[in-house]
Amino acid sequence: MKNVSKILLGGLACLPAAYLCAIAPSRRKSPLMEHLKKYDYAHRGLHDNLWGIPENSMAAFEKAVNKNYGIELDIHLTKDHRLVVFHDDSLWRMCHIKQNICEMTWDEIKEVHLLNTQETIPLFEDVLSLVAGRVPLIVELKVDKGNYNELCAAADQILSRYKGAYCIESFHPLAIVWYRMNRKNVVRGQLSCNFSRTPHSWQPGPLALSHLITNIGGRPDFIAYNYEDIKNLGFFLNHKLFKAMTVLWTVSSEKDRKILKKMGHTIIFEHFEP
Repeated sequence: MKNVSKILLGGLACLPAAYLCAIAPSRRKSPLMEHLKKYDYAHRGLHDNLWGIPENSMAAFEKAVNKNYGIELDIHLTKDHRLVVFHDDSLWRMCHIKQNICEMTWDEIKEVHLLNTQETIPLFEDVLSLVAGRVPLIVELKVDKGNYNELCAAADQILSRYKGAYCIESFHPLAIVWYRMNRKNVVRGQLSCNFSRTPHSWQPGPLALSHLITNIGGRPDFIAYNYEDIKNLGFFLNHKLFKAMTVLWTVSSEKDRKILKKMGHTIIFEHFEP
């Protein structure tokens, strides 16, 4: 009985070390990461959905570039394997069409207008041509129905030719693993939040992703986290113990931005201009 107790106690003693090993980020530092930290990032471009500059539109990206803000944007893979810049899985909120973007071809999508404006859903390659390295990009990979292999490969094919500064991020841990395995030189970030407060149906264990245990696979270079959830243990340890680069989304006031910047975080902002 004493031997069993010793084994159990020994196992319990190992749990904190195993947890820290699992949540640890990549330890590499690079000039690119330091460059990325110098910017505030306009969420889906410098947009105003109420005043004719839709999110993730060419107009929103041009405005962000003109103001010298970095840009956070989202990419999806279409049915015919084209990369488009759009946030939601469905076109309903932005276009009032009840279809999922991964089930449509580019020929179908390119005719769709955003929020009754003249702006349309752009191709990723056209956005890169517009930005042309003038400001850095945070590119979020939107995995649809487990297509992370196809999505990451398509994104890498285009981004490998891009001359500007960029990094990639995703909520889906296997997209981060793909970049770790195939493109180690690309700065990669794990997106997360407190999923008990904002649940999603697809993630492989809300608790694991909330506390960044999935870092054991992707070993991200930075953590992109909901700024309202930064007291979560996994994020706190990445920031304070491991000194990881941390990117906070989506900050909506100048007051919060200033406080969080002083704490050493990089900011993705929306609904105001820093």
